[in-house]
Amino acid sequence: MPFLEAMLLLRADPTQQWESAMLASRLYIRERVASQLLADLCTAGISRPCDPPAAHCYRYDPASEVLRERIDRLADLYARQLVDVTHLIHSSLERQAQQFADAFRLRKDE
Repeated sequence: MPFLEAMLLLRADPTQQWESAMLASRLYIRERVASQLLADLCTAGISRPCDPPAAHCYRYDPASEVLRERIDRLADLYARQLVDVTHLIHSSLERQAQQFADAFRLRKDE
């Protein structure tokens, strides 16, 4: 969820320069996590580093028009069906957590 929320925040104002402290305060997360989110968004081609002299800043700038359109559709879907999208994301995370826990479960036949 933090990745999605960070992406949507950057998208909301493409001219805004985002530093990790600013993103952290908006998402109520640690600055270290926000810094990693900004780097991940850049790696994913969703944002880019700001031009000098704005060091350590990022701004929304999808690498392609196709990506921009997909993000726009996702933002629209998220705005209209927030609860459903949130449940979908969390159910996937819960399944992954359960699979991880099951890997350590002792079996009777072992």
